[in-house]
Amino acid sequence: MSAAAALVAAAALAGCGTTTYFAGRTLPPSGLANRVLIAIQNPSALATGSLQFVDAYYDIRCKYNSANCSGPAFSISGFSGNLPYSIQNMPEELTGAVYSSGDGTLTQINYAGEKTIGAVSGLNGASSSVFITRNQTYIFAASQTSHVLTVVDKSGTNAGSYPLSLPGVYRVSVNPGGSVALAFVQNSNYVYYPVKLTSAETTAYSGGPGTWPKGAMDCEPQNAPGWCLFQALDPSTGNPLTFNRPVKAVFSADGGTAYVLNCGPECGGANGSSPSTAPLSNSSVSLLPVAPMIYLVGQGSGTLPTQSALNSNCTTVSSTNGCTIPVPSGASNALVDSSTMYVAGQQLMPDGLFGGYLTVVNLQNNTVVPSTSAVPNPVSISDGAPDAVSRMIEADDNTLWIGMKQCINGERSNHGLPYGCLTMINTTTNAVTLLPYVGDATGIAAVTGLHKIYTAEGGQVYIYSTVDASAINNQYVTVTGTAYDVAYMDALTDANNTVY
Repeated sequence: MSAAAALVAAAALAGCGTTTYFAGRTLPPSGLANRVLIAIQNPSALATGSLQFVDAYYDIRCKYNSANCSGPAFSISGFSGNLPYSIQNMPEELTGAVYSSGDGTLTQINYAGEKTIGAVSGLNGASSSVFITRNQTYIFAASQTSHVLTVVDKSGTNAGSYPLSLPGVYRVSVNPGGSVALAFVQNSNYVYYPVKLTSAETTAYSGGPGTWPKGAMDCEPQNAPGWCLFQALDPSTGNPLTFNRPVKAVFSADGGTAYVLNCGPECGGANGSSPSTAPLSNSSVSLLPVAPMIYLVGQGSGTLPTQSALNSNCTTVSSTNGCTIPVPSGASNALVDSSTMYVAGQQLMPDGLFGGYLTVVNLQNNTVVPSTSAVPNPVSISDGAPDAVSRMIEADDNTLWIGMKQCINGERSNHGLPYGCLTMINTTTNAVTLLPYVGDATGIAAVTGLHKIYTAEGGQVYIYSTVDASAINNQYVTVTGTAYDVAYMDALTDANNTVY
């Protein structure tokens, strides 16, 4: 059902005494069926953060036909985070999680009630990357300042907060089911992962570091461990698996394969001359089977790939055993849609500056889709600072939207060419539309069914049509303060999310 049809259905049901709309969801207190949530920093002299939401059907901050629509928008009650930075959107679960960089809090939001559920405790300082699983059971947070990967376990067994020592950790990626988390250290070539222990294993390894499971880098608490941290190792040699500045992973739909993004020269890594024959010598995507990481320590089954397999081009070996797809045009963010992966990054140019590119990869044969005159690949997109692809999301009309930070420092701006931090791509033709520069693009929300997106750019809220990328009047959704992220609360699926 389209969003417009859902709104009509909601009105009809309301007339019969039932206030529900699409997917059987209850109409929230605001009465709005198409809400975009906005994370706002410093909304006033008395507040450092707020979460406001607007009616994305009419693009107004009030109810339709209200007498006065000049005041503030609706807001999430109970929110007190300092400098809200990112929104992890989970509309299927009617919830979201907002991370605030000013106080290091992760606040859970109840979409149905338009109120906070509460802040997650035990994160051990500011987090550079944090995720909560969809079932709300586990939180994984990378704290670069505290040098720990924190696991907050809210399950019935081993519940608690576990700060696992990992100096330099700055990102964590979690598969859809929440069964695997991968941690990444800045300017490193290695990958790490935490494992939860059974009660029997906690007892067996309770004698301190000398009794920990083989290969464990840290276990917490040390004399009664509930979780341990491991490094991905080559099973044939026991040496660490070496990547090329891995920065993030996205996952297959079943969560069994991690596509590890090797940022390579974009992040100061190796810059080989023959990426087709030595894929890890440049930017690339490594296929890492994660099933061995899912199993508990004492019940393991399966092994990680060898370094030789990981070094191999995916066209020459079985991808189920691990391999690497060369993507020489940059790889610092990606989005998976069924058998297609869109890889975005910044390519180091001969003049020493970086230019943005998008590369389309076919996951059925694990190769870059061949370029044609009708559908070029890769394509030039917004420039940005290295590792600065901040947001990627699919929207209506076969469009993919990509947001960048610091595009003013890229190849285009330094050569007097038109530039901007937001790109729309037609995924059928790979036609690129570069939106004019209005500041860093830090948030994108796809308002599916209504052929529009909302963005946070340069600290303000903008609206664009997905038909032709034209600007839509944003007069009644602008905010006081700095808009840093946006999310479509009433999306149909959790895929409508740029923080993943």
